[in-house]
Amino acid sequence: LVFTEEDKYGLYSNLLFKYFLAEGVVCGHDLFVASAKEHPDNILKELPAPLLDETCGKELGDEAAAAKSEEFQDSMKIAWRYQNLPKVETSPTTFTKFGHYYDVSKKMSPELLQSIKWHSFYPHEELSSQPEMKACNMNGVYARLLQSLQRIISQGGFDGSDPQKKPKNVLRIGVQSLGSLVWGDDVCCTDTPEDIHSLTKFLYVLRGLLRKSLSACIITVPAHLIQNKAIMERVTNLSDVVVGLESFIGSERETNPLYKDYHGLVHVHQIPRLNSLMCDVSDTKDLAFRLKRKLFTIERLHLPPDLSDTVSRASKQDLAGSAKLLSSGCGAMAMGKKHLDF
Repeated sequence: LVFTEEDKYGLYSNLLFKYFLAEGVVCGHDLFVASAKEHPDNILKELPAPLLDETCGKELGDEAAAAKSEEFQDSMKIAWRYQNLPKVETSPTTFTKFGHYYDVSKKMSPELLQSIKWHSFYPHEELSSQPEMKACNMNGVYARLLQSLQRIISQGGFDGSDPQKKPKNVLRIGVQSLGSLVWGDDVCCTDTPEDIHSLTKFLYVLRGLLRKSLSACIITVPAHLIQNKAIMERVTNLSDVVVGLESFIGSERETNPLYKDYHGLVHVHQIPRLNSLMCDVSDTKDLAFRLKRKLFTIERLHLPPDLSDTVSRASKQDLAGSAKLLSSGCGAMAMGKKHLDF
């Protein structure tokens, strides 16, 4: 269960949502798309087109060439004592077969979409065809979504507890803008919603369905609109992977020369820690994303080496503070304090 906190305007989280679905189409997985904001059929029609191996190699080769030219220009500014340090690889310079790359400037061909099975859930159509329903103090739309999902898991042969003879496949589930007002939930409107446990009950039952089935799910939630922080903590505990996207649109970082090469930051709040007693100690915690001409990429945050006079003193202090925050892993905490605080 991948939980994605949407950026303020939902532009880049929507793109990441479509990447997840497009990967399922290319891999031949079945899709289940649920959205109350726009019709799932329109979402599937706007999936990005996959890049072929030759095209992808050319695209990444062009990006690598552009990156090397930028490094050559920057090398004229770097002090001589830093020139021999190892370079940080921010982009994939060689094409690997892990996953696929997609061209956001083109749409996926209808022939490729017709080669897979996909199901959709649009609450406005469901409400008009079925009577109102509310179960276990849960939002009626959430209950219908769970019923529809459970029916597809059992009928489509994705139930792992039920041995079936048909060839097994993976079901990719995508739920867009869950918890927003268009779903009939009021967690984004007030600090004390009417059904304060409605969203968490839905996620609890959903995770039970995912655990017993051959499926993977991504959910985008407008977390910046949810005023009750206790709800967000419960939702985080019920998810396996929690990722937040912070866009630079409308913020001070949009005009900051330090972040001129990027469009936002990626915050990895939680990753799966199954059968492990250690907390996550990642090699890097400072990730950023940028939308290029054709590719949407997530890279290491590689700031320019020189802080020129155009960068204000406040920006330098902000950079130093963020660097401390990003490097505060388990090892850094152990070295900075005398005792570990559990």
